[in-house]
Formats: sequence, C-alpha cells, structure tokens
Amino acid sequence: MTDKKQADTQVSRRNVLKMSAGAAAISGAPMFFTRHAYGADYLNNPGDASSVTLGFNVPQSGAYADEGADELRAYRLAVKHLNGEGDGGLMNTFKPSELKGNGILGKKVEYVTGDTQTKSDAARASAKRMIEKDGAVMITGGSSSGVAIAVQGLCQEAGVIFMAGLTHSNDTTGKDKKANGFRHFFNAYMSGAALGPVLENAYGKERNAYHLTADYTWGWSQQESIQASTESIGWKTAQNVLTPVGAGDFSQYITPVLNSGADTLILNHYGNDMVNSLTQAIQFGLRDRQVDGNDFVIVVPLYSRLMAQGAGDATKGIFGSTNWHWSLQDEGSQAFVKSFGQEYGFPPSQAAHTCYVQTLLYADACERAGTFEPCAVGAALEGFSFDGMGNGPTEYRAEDHQCFKDVLVVKGKENPSSQFDLLEVVEVTPRAQVEYPVDHPMFDGGDLGTCNNGV
Repeated sequence: MTDKKQADTQVSRRNVLKMSAGAAAISGAPMFFTRHAYGADYLNNPGDASSVTLGFNVPQSGAYADEGADELRAYRLAVKHLNGEGDGGLMNTFKPSELKGNGILGKKVEYVTGDTQTKSDAARASAKRMIEKDGAVMITGGSSSGVAIAVQGLCQEAGVIFMAGLTHSNDTTGKDKKANGFRHFFNAYMSGAALGPVLENAYGKERNAYHLTADYTWGWSQQESIQASTESIGWKTAQNVLTPVGAGDFSQYITPVLNSGADTLILNHYGNDMVNSLTQAIQFGLRDRQVDGNDFVIVVPLYSRLMAQGAGDATKGIFGSTNWHWSLQDEGSQAFVKSFGQEYGFPPSQAAHTCYVQTLLYADACERAGTFEPCAVGAALEGFSFDGMGNGPTEYRAEDHQCFKDVLVVKGKENPSSQFDLLEVVEVTPRAQVEYPVDHPMFDGGDLGTCNNGV
C-alpha cells in the first residue's frame, strides 16, 4: 500500500468516527452495551482509572481446549511483559513499536477470561459478559473460526476492537469481515497456495484425493482452498465428506476411503479432531496401502505443534502448513520461545504465538493513537507494517484487516529428538505467493463497514 493510500484510509476512518458519534453509531446494537458509556466518547472508556481491562475469550473446554490453554498462557505472558515484568519477550524485537513496559498508555493491564467451549453461542455470551460487566476495552481469542466470526460480529455491534486469535477460515476476513475486527493468523487460501507446489514436487500431478472436512465455516473454506490448489496441479477430487466437530470416532468416515479408489486422504480437521482422525486413519492401515501403483499419502492442511504432539508417530512424513513454529531462528521467534519456555517449561504453539502477538499489536496501536478509542486504534492498525514478531515483514492490510506475511510448510519429523520436536519447516513460502486481491472469489461479498465506537 502506498503512503498516500494509507493516509487517505486513516483520514477516512477518522471522518467516519466524527460523523457516527452519538446514537446513530449503534443503530440496531443491543441495549445491554451501555454500561460505562454514560458521558463517555466511546464504550468502556477507562477515563482516569489506573488500569485497563482486556478480555481473553478462549476454549477452555471442547475439541480445541488444548489450543485454548496455550492461548491463555500466552495472554498472561503478554500482560506480564506489557506491565514491565519479566524479560519483555517480543517487546525487545518488535519494530516499529511505541510500547514502554508501563502498561498501555500508562495504565496497568488487567484481564478477565471466558470459556468459548468451542461453541459460537457460548463464546458470544462470555464476550458479552466481559464487555458489559467487566468493562473490557478489547476482546481477543478463540481457536475456531465459527467462534471468531460470531464474536467479531458481536464486537462490531458493541463497539470494541476484536483481535482474532486462531481463526483460519477465509470468511473471517472475507464475507464476514468487520471494521472492528483484525486477524494476524493466516487463512485457508494461504495454506492451499503454499502447499500446492510442495505437494506437486513430493507426489506428482496424478493424484486422486478424498477429503474429510469439519462441518463448519473453517472446514468448508479449507476444503475449498486445498481442492482448488491441488486441482490446479492436476489432482482429481474423489469425494468430500463432512464430519461433525468433536466426533471422536471417525471410523465410519474412514472406512469408505478404502474402497473409493483414492490414493490421498486430506484431513480438513483441527485440534483433537485432527488427532483422532489422523490416528485412526493410520490404524486402518491407510499409510501402508498402494492404489494403482501409488503409495497412499495423507495431508493435513493446517498443523500445530499441539496437534502433532497429540498424534505422535502418526504425523511422521505428513505435510501441512502452519502460521509459526518455535524452531524458527529469527531474533523475534527465539525471544518469544525463551520467554515462554522460562515461564512454562516448554515451547509455545502457533496459537500461543498468535495470541501474544495480537495483544502486543493492540497495545502498540493504542500507544500510537494516544487513546483506547476503538476507531482511532483501528485506524492505527490499518495498513500498519511491522517486523520482529517472528513472521518476518508483515502488513495489516487496510481493506480487509488481514495480515500478510510468509507462510510455513511443515512435515512430521521421521526422527524427532523430543516430544516437542515433531515438525520440521520444509519451506518458507514468500508472501507474494500467498497474497490475493481483496475481491478474490473466495473472499469477495463481504463489507468491512464502518468502525463503531459503541456510543
């Protein structure tokens, strides 16, 4: 983005803020979003208070609870660093940065938590409570795109910033994008774009793929993205079968693969669902089969270290993509790994990294804007380019609030050295290969809308 375009966008946002102040800004918003707002120019203005409250909304139960636990660890570490405690972590490498280690705008950072249960209704309810009763100025978290989209919509209605946690569906910054929402994590399109060339090089152009797909927004867009990518290199698609989140036993979905004529199984699953479906596929002997002279292979488009740890030996040799990995040797990654390891005794997951980074990015935007006012903070994030966070040069694209950066392709290690050393980075796919226009068919149709300050 050019400097002029970035400046014009930010001016436009501030003009919208001036025009939308007052009741018009919350037409249609639920009436419960009024506490703390009386006499304020934005919802939950901390005013002269010595502290400010952030809301951490993570899956503490359900199929993605392992991810949620690591997210919460990262949030606590971020708060510690923002308040000037510990070694500062990524605050030492993040640039450009206005963070000072004295809280946010001189106010001590406090936090409240909620359990999304990996369910959209529960996630909205916990976010509502943190905004209405706890005075949270920002909501962040989640390990499900269904949850992220639901909470992002609620934050837009309420008038607070939503810094998405782990959400990979194209829809989060596609048809369901919102002006008050921002995503650092990569998306399904980027996974497909990064994986396609690697899969072609490893397995050739003549493959017949069978998909098992989580039946919600992330699974749908992940399957669409990886199918488009594999078909572009010549692969055929045998079938796509939808599976419920939290199914546990996937045997009824794996058995038909044996007689399908497919030589590739693509698991569009995440969290414990991926652990269970992959483990069961290996138990069914799929990895030892041959179909029409081809060795049977399995692909996991979206990996995490926690999933690899849960699946163990089943991950060996299996390709996937990830947003970040603790083995990266850049200064930022190693600073975060050191801080997290000293705090908890083991390396962080990509979920932990994303949530920690999002917290620092929000805090820095507040410092640069000089306020917690949501629309001013949003304007500071739009078009913001930064480095030193572990993903290389990164930009928050103004038009859809999606971060663009390099993408990692990983593979399960054949000879891991520890229970944490299960994935190896086989390729760093450059940003240019995974970037797309705002009106790309997989993302078009949504309206970013205008920022809402909540009053």
